[in-house]
Amino acid sequence: MRNEGLGSWPARRARKTPHRTALIHGDSTTDYAELHTRSTRLAHALRALGVRPGDRIAYLGPNHPSYLETLFASGVLGAVFVPLNPRLAGPEIAHQLTDSGARALVYAPGLTGLVAGLPGGGEVRTYIDLGRTYEELIAGASEEPIDQPVTADDTCIIMYTSGTTGRPKGAMLTHGNLIWNAVNVLVDHDLTADERALVSAPLFHTAGLNMLTLPVILKGGTCVLTESFDPAATLDLVERHRITFMFGVPTMFDRVARHPRWADADLSSLRILTCGGSPVPTPLIAAYQRRGLTFLQGYGMTEAAPGTLFLDAEHAVEKAGSAGVPHFFSDVRVVRSDLTPVGAGETGEVVVRGPHVMPGYWGLPEETAAVFTDGWFRSGDAARVDDDGYVFIVDRLKDMIISGGENIYPAEIEDLLLAHPGIAECAVIGVADSRWGEVPRAVVVPRDGAELDPDEVLASLAGSLARYKIPKSVVVTDELPRTASGKLLKSRVRTRYGTP
Repeated sequence: MRNEGLGSWPARRARKTPHRTALIHGDSTTDYAELHTRSTRLAHALRALGVRPGDRIAYLGPNHPSYLETLFASGVLGAVFVPLNPRLAGPEIAHQLTDSGARALVYAPGLTGLVAGLPGGGEVRTYIDLGRTYEELIAGASEEPIDQPVTADDTCIIMYTSGTTGRPKGAMLTHGNLIWNAVNVLVDHDLTADERALVSAPLFHTAGLNMLTLPVILKGGTCVLTESFDPAATLDLVERHRITFMFGVPTMFDRVARHPRWADADLSSLRILTCGGSPVPTPLIAAYQRRGLTFLQGYGMTEAAPGTLFLDAEHAVEKAGSAGVPHFFSDVRVVRSDLTPVGAGETGEVVVRGPHVMPGYWGLPEETAAVFTDGWFRSGDAARVDDDGYVFIVDRLKDMIISGGENIYPAEIEDLLLAHPGIAECAVIGVADSRWGEVPRAVVVPRDGAELDPDEVLASLAGSLARYKIPKSVVVTDELPRTASGKLLKSRVRTRYGTP
C-alpha cells in the first residue's frame, strides 16, 4: 500500500476490526468493512468524474457518515478535502469554493436551494447531491483497491479558519499534520479500542474532526454522529449509547449543565470530557467537578490541526483554569515580542511548532510568512506560565484593552461576570474614552427569568478586580454573535456595541 495518508485508514482498520461499529447515525450503523467499501467505491466514482490527485473536493452539510466517506475517498485519490460550514451565507460559501478552486461539491439535500443560488464563475464542475445521486454513484462503482501514492507531506484538507478576526483563510493541513495530531490525542487522552464518542461538535471545524472523530477511528472505536447539538438530546444519547468521550466548546457544556435533567441523568459511562475553543469559565469547571466528572481542558488552533496544550486528568483539579502543558509531540513557548521566553507569571504570546503545525495558508504566501518566525507559528494569543510550566491562556492579544497604559484582558473580567447568578453569557470589549484612551464595557445576556441591573452587575465586581479593570458600562442583550462552533465573535460584538 503506497498510501501513507488518511485515505488508507479505512482499509487498514477493516483488515484489523472489520465487524466493529465505526459510525452510528440515527438508527443506521456502519462497520469498518462497510466504511472501507463505501469509501473505495466513492473514490472510483469521483475519479470517473474527472477528479485527479491535488484536485479539491468540497463538502457542504451537517455531521453525517458521508462526510467521512468523502474525506477518506479524497485521501484515496490524493485529492484535497475542503469542508464547508453550511451555516454560512451564500457569498461566504462561494468565496471558499472559489478560493480553494474546488472542482467538485458534495452537498446535503436540504441545502439544494443554497447551492442553486451560489454565483457562478468558480471551478466547480461536478455537483453531487447526498440523496439519490450519491448512493447511485457508490452502488455503481468498483470495490477494487486504488493504489495511488500519497505521502504524509501531501495536503489532505484545506480547513478555513472561523474568521473571528477577518475573512477566513484556508489552513493547509497535510496528512502528516492530521496523523501526528491524532497520535497526540491517543497518547494524552489514553483512548481505548472500545471508546464510544459523541460527535455533536461540527465536523467542518477542526476540533470535532481532529480532536475527537479521527483519533477514535484510528483506535477502532465508535463515533455517534449527530447533525446538530441539543442539550436534551446529548443527555439522551449519552445514556442510550453509553458514551465515554465527548468534546465541546464551553457554550455547549454550559447548556448541558443548565438542562433540567442534568442532576438526574445517568452519566456514569462518561470517562473523558474535553473542552476548548475559548477560555473555560471557572464556574463551568466547578459545575462538572460537582457532578463527579473529569472535566479536561485543551487549547489549540486550526493551524495546528489543532491540539497544542492539554490538561490531563491528574492535574484537572490542582491546575483548574489552565490549558495544561504541550501535547506529547508538540513544542510550545510563551514569549515576548523578540521570541525570548517570558518569566513565570509574565504575560506573552503563545507560539507553537511541531509535526502537526500546518505548512501555511492556501494561496497566501505573505500571510503565511507573517505568522511564522524561525519555524514557530505565532498564535496571537496571550498567556502566562506558572512555576510548574502550566500555561494559562489570558486572551487574544487583539482583544486586549489598553486603558491609561494598563493592559486589561477581557477573559479575566468575563470569568468573574459568569459567576454572577443572573448572567448566562457575556463579552467584554474596549470602547473609546477621552481620558483613558479606551475602557472596558460588559455586554451581558441574562439567564432565563433574570432581570439584570447594570449598576448591581458592576458592584458585584468590586473587590475582585483592580478598579481600572472594572467595566465602565454594561449593555444587556438577548444574545451574543457566535460562530457555528460556538466561538464568540468579538469583532461583531465590538461593531454592534462598541460605540462610546
